Amino acid sequence: MNEGADDGGGGAEGAARSLGCGRGGDGFVPSALGTREHWDAVYKRELQTFQEYGDTGEIWFGEESMTRLIRWMQKHKIPLDASVLDIGTGNGVFLVELAKFGFSDVTGIDYSPSAIQLSGSIIEKEGLSNIKLKVEDFLNPSTKLSGFHICIDKGTFDAISLNPDNAVEKRKQYVKSLSRVLKVKGFFLITSCNWTKEELLDEFSEGFELFEELPTPKFSFGGRSGNSVAALVFQKT
Repeated sequence: MNEGADDGGGGAEGAARSLGCGRGGDGFVPSALGTREHWDAVYKRELQTFQEYGDTGEIWFGEESMTRLIRWMQKHKIPLDASVLDIGTGNGVFLVELAKFGFSDVTGIDYSPSAIQLSGSIIEKEGLSNIKLKVEDFLNPSTKLSGFHICIDKGTFDAISLNPDNAVEKRKQYVKSLSRVLKVKGFFLITSCNWTKEELLDEFSEGFELFEELPTPKFSFGGRSGNSVAALVFQKT
């Protein structure tokens, strides 16, 4: 459910279009963007495009977002053999970047079989063999999905928040699943365009504490400035 539209092809606006970023005064508006059917259709199209033209598709939040996360991992000397989980891996491009950087225990999950097929094709084209891929619904993960040092989310929590079927309960289940798969003292790196820093602190208040806020691009409009994207690092307590 992850990679799918930003910096090279439209910047923050591209991500906003793909994820329905931004909210009205009444909060989230339920959307097809929060459904499995939508993402299955998206990745079936992207898989066909890759097979026909070799186009891997776009990247949610752009290449800059991947660089930001890898730099943080480098800065904090995360061991290259640390187990890393990409939640909602989409086309798997971030997995490729992690593997190229030297991370040797990388797993990508997505609830869309087409996304996993696409990411597998891209990874094979890159000649990488040490990346694990699994069709998994993170809201109901298998018992084997556990013990990760690092969990990464670029847009998946955003999409879940738009689900028309009881999104509030699904967000709570997400936090429970995260707590289950992440080791104690492990790190959770989340990039979001639908949630502010303060809101994310509230959403992940049980079992997690803020470790660091990562810098993100700022925007200026009508005399006001701010960040269109929030990027936070939590540590499991």
